[in-house]
Amino acid sequence: MTWISIFTGKSGYAASSTAEDVTKGIDGTGLTAIVTGATSGIGLETARVLALRGVHVVIAVRNVESGNKVKFSIVEKIPNAKIDVMELDISSLESVRKFVSQYCAKGLPLNILILNAGIMTPPFSLSKDNIELQFATNYVGNFVLTNSLLDTMKKTASESGKEGRIVMLSSEVHKVTYNGGIWFDKINDEKSYSALKAYGQSKLAPILYINELTRRLQEEGVNITANSLHPGVINTNLARHGGFFAMFVNAAKSFLKNIPQGAATTCYVALHPQLKGISGQYFADSNLSKASGYAQDPELAKKLWDFTVKLTQSK
Repeated sequence: MTWISIFTGKSGYAASSTAEDVTKGIDGTGLTAIVTGATSGIGLETARVLALRGVHVVIAVRNVESGNKVKFSIVEKIPNAKIDVMELDISSLESVRKFVSQYCAKGLPLNILILNAGIMTPPFSLSKDNIELQFATNYVGNFVLTNSLLDTMKKTASESGKEGRIVMLSSEVHKVTYNGGIWFDKINDEKSYSALKAYGQSKLAPILYINELTRRLQEEGVNITANSLHPGVINTNLARHGGFFAMFVNAAKSFLKNIPQGAATTCYVALHPQLKGISGQYFADSNLSKASGYAQDPELAKKLWDFTVKLTQSK
């Protein structure tokens, strides 16, 4: 348990709150959610708690076999859980587009989209689309996935009368990035690559995207909110590539959040009625938080949106 656990924010929750705590008494029956990267860690816990609250959860994962094991583990303890498993490699635009096509073909509604899958500080490499892997996985794939599912979310919100919610996981490390925030002309530059700063850049981009998406949704008058969040520093396999962060995690294990605490902010933003109508915000410890100056720059957000459209149209 961390030292910050003793401080309860305006929401009534703190760093020590768990995903079950922040969703206690909430009935998600009739809602359908997609959770990416749900085979382990906070993604798995998010899927489990949403299913516990009655949400129909679609687990979008790279490894379907692992996804089915997760499904069976949840259903074993929650017999009434509604869980589906679909294949999705968020780092591959071909996989993202295939997933969207298959999801839409099922005719399922979509109330909640939780963008949880991610990687942290690997050695320099490129995705299948020749985009730096962290930027591709933590941001570009999510951009295409979300924009491609917006029509389904808009239809669901209109027909159900229920607010749609887009939940994007970021990190406080978004504050550790390159000068200027996003190095548009050096995304794939191996010579200038810093694993940590590239990770920060890949976590800044989602916040900027969510802010620009919010502006566009509000301009349309659509009943969908979009928010980003920092789940906390958690001892999961995200830090498996090593480096300074992995050393920090290993040294500070006793002070980190556990997985139920790490999934709390995601579940809070996805389900809690306190957040009705709240959009374009950044959360931590199940409370409003403050993102960096770069993250709050509307011009940078617009520039990133236009850059990403051009980048993905050519892939």
